[in-house]
Amino acid sequence: MQALSSKEIRQKFLDFWESKNHEIIPSASLIPINDPSLLWINSGVAALKKYLDGSEIPDNPKIANAQKCIRTNDIENVGVTARHHTLFEMLGNWSIGDYFKEEVITWAWELLTGENWFAMEPSRLYVTYYPEDETTRDIWLNKVGLASDHLIPVEDNFWDIGEGPCGPDTEIFYDRGEKYQNLSDDDPEMYPGGENERYLEIWNLVFSQFNHMPDHTYQPLPSKNVDTGMGLERMASVMQDTPTNFETDLFKPIIDKIAQLTSYNYGESDKIDTSFKVIADHIRAVTFAISDGALPSNEGRGYILRRLIRRSIMHGRKLGIKNSFVADLVPVIVSIMGEFYQELQTNADFVQKVLIKEEQRFHETIGEGEAHLETVIEGLKSEGVKVIPGQQAFQLYDTFGFPLELTQEMAAEASMEVDLQAFDEAMAKQKEQARSARSNEGSMSVQSAALQEIDYDFDFVGYDQLSTNATLKYLVAGDQKVKQLPSHSEGYAFFNRSPFYAEMGGQIADDGGIFDGETMIAEVLDVQKSPHGQFMHKVRTFDLPLNVDQSYTLSVDRANRLKTNKNHTATHLLHRGLKNVLGSHANQAGSYVGPDRLRFDFSHFAKMSQEELKQVETYVNYMIENAEAVNINEMPIDEAKAMGAMALFGEKYGDVVRVVNVANESIELCGGTHVSNTNEIGTFKILSETGIGAGIRRIEALTGQAAIADYQAKENLLHEAQEKLKVAQSSQFLHKIDQLQAELKDQQAQIDALSAKLMKEASNEIFEQVKEVKGVRYIAASLNNQSMDALRSLGDQWKTKEISNIFVVASHEGESAKLLVLVDKEANDMGIKAGDLIKPLAKVIGGGGGGRPDMAQAGGKNPQAIQEMIGLVASEIEKLL
Repeated sequence: MQALSSKEIRQKFLDFWESKNHEIIPSASLIPINDPSLLWINSGVAALKKYLDGSEIPDNPKIANAQKCIRTNDIENVGVTARHHTLFEMLGNWSIGDYFKEEVITWAWELLTGENWFAMEPSRLYVTYYPEDETTRDIWLNKVGLASDHLIPVEDNFWDIGEGPCGPDTEIFYDRGEKYQNLSDDDPEMYPGGENERYLEIWNLVFSQFNHMPDHTYQPLPSKNVDTGMGLERMASVMQDTPTNFETDLFKPIIDKIAQLTSYNYGESDKIDTSFKVIADHIRAVTFAISDGALPSNEGRGYILRRLIRRSIMHGRKLGIKNSFVADLVPVIVSIMGEFYQELQTNADFVQKVLIKEEQRFHETIGEGEAHLETVIEGLKSEGVKVIPGQQAFQLYDTFGFPLELTQEMAAEASMEVDLQAFDEAMAKQKEQARSARSNEGSMSVQSAALQEIDYDFDFVGYDQLSTNATLKYLVAGDQKVKQLPSHSEGYAFFNRSPFYAEMGGQIADDGGIFDGETMIAEVLDVQKSPHGQFMHKVRTFDLPLNVDQSYTLSVDRANRLKTNKNHTATHLLHRGLKNVLGSHANQAGSYVGPDRLRFDFSHFAKMSQEELKQVETYVNYMIENAEAVNINEMPIDEAKAMGAMALFGEKYGDVVRVVNVANESIELCGGTHVSNTNEIGTFKILSETGIGAGIRRIEALTGQAAIADYQAKENLLHEAQEKLKVAQSSQFLHKIDQLQAELKDQQAQIDALSAKLMKEASNEIFEQVKEVKGVRYIAASLNNQSMDALRSLGDQWKTKEISNIFVVASHEGESAKLLVLVDKEANDMGIKAGDLIKPLAKVIGGGGGGRPDMAQAGGKNPQAIQEMIGLVASEIEKLL
């Protein structure tokens, strides 16, 4: 076996499968498309679910690719283990109902051992298989000629992620030799498949041959598949003979760059090496993710990115790096992988800008975290507590990105320590919640045998016609092909041609009817693409049945289609307007186009200002007013890209594409329906702009008559307001509002003055109600309709008078209760703390609270229990003595 670079390994893998007539497809984006069950594409198969579950049939059933993946469920292991990463590259090949076990196993052996390929020594290869899968066992022994002592049955070799395709798998291991053996020969883990460093898994071949049904039974798949996965990082480690993945050419240049920024050397100690590895791994993952449109934020995948960046910065601090540095690593990552993943080159400048901004923000947050921890330490010390609760340490870690070690260092400086057990429990709880949230993330749809079988020549005529005669080719009801769909029932109808648009690219399906002569005998509820690409119409029959091989008239709801056309073209103009105003990074991340409205999701890292929204809206209406022609042409995809056509996020395009061009301003690849001239849109009105996730914003808007109706509704509201305010002209609105606000301010000042006077009078009476329990003087009183600010003001008066050791005052305000407890130093010295006293009292009024030893406050939902609570003050004080 010769040493190969990571580039050579990847290319040989792809070249081999291309020689076996596989289509080499590009890596999918790390951000899943139309799959809310996943935060990230986390495996090679995740991006190809639609093929494996049969919901779509590929043009070529033999596929291979190199897929970038992210997994972040156990970030803490990165840098500690030899081969754990957040981002990794999975080399894979797939058979979608084509070849199966014998072909892929013999080909896999050829790729691994062939002289023109990886040229591995057969004696170093070991294989595991599922014990009940005797076919796989026989192929390895009799077709490949693998030695029987190199073939090991393992019960875990069955790939099953829930409902959908599943089946046995066979894993291939490489013997790295005695120098990597870290366990004794008699250790139960010292075998290929065990937890050891000598035998390294390099490839997994999965045979999807069963449907995992909803009732948890297993039925044979109508179309069997092969799915394989080979981790590039592991293969590079094997073929470059490195102790871990981090010494390969995928990571070493990044580590070398980090070394230039610090006085520490890689290899100096395990602790130092971990920091090098964490930074190299995390910034590599972040660079890929931001290039694909993800942005740091406080939720979802954005939160994960922010956490990876902050962990990198904290490990940089451990290496003595005090200046901003993470953006400086991006060019190194681009130089390693940008040739194959060209999006890294295209977006490198943008990635660096995001990282610079994020690092600056985190340095500010670090200061906030240190200040917060200092406050925590000060409060605990004042109470005589010498242990920082684990939950507070975890909050620092989770909220501010504070590593536990930094909290421990600051605690040690204050002669304190951290409750590590409670910290670990909080960490474990968070991991369990994350696992629960991901429990069904890999599930697929169950393959439909009926839909798999339907394949015929189909013609969509809906670009030019809204009605056509067509022959009913197939009917499917209850996942069975039938010859007739009875009256008053639902099913799927397949015609030889159709004017109905199937839901695609954000545009919803047309609705309408199916006619026999002049009689409408069924309504079209929905239209979707079938696995082979024909349109399947979800229909509901009326009084007559539908029959296969009979001709019918298919008619689209014309009014709805025209409204949808307006909204779709407006969406293209909106996309262009956002790029003009916000920048080229404002890429489409999803959309809804229907007759009622349009919704457009796009990548952007901040809320749009009113001025930006106005600029975008003005641009779209300018294009509408100019009556620009909407030119639609089909052309080769390379020609379309040369003229600047935008390929939308997550869409699949063939060699010939449909290009929608509006005035050479908005040029997009699009299969949807559109107006022929922008003037048909009428007008465009933005309704709202909101954030819906990590770095993703959403605009909702109206066009045409719907926009006019919205203007009219707002005009009616304006007229109603004029009448109620008794304003003759709308131009007088602001002046009238200013006048009313000034009057309200004056009235509030009068109310406040009167309340203060009443409070002063009430306080004289309250401060005379001093009682005593076991030598402790206290006041417990209640007031009506007072805010917490008013109670605190009364508390300030109590402090100046020094008439009791404890002051408990409560008030009901609306449907809630307010409670304030003050304790002087003398009572503190006796062991009474305001926070301890308020807890049992707050429970009585249906709430909770806390605070410092000298002051605590609480709220409750049961103001009717205030008097009951007042009566318990003495007994609760007595309990604390």
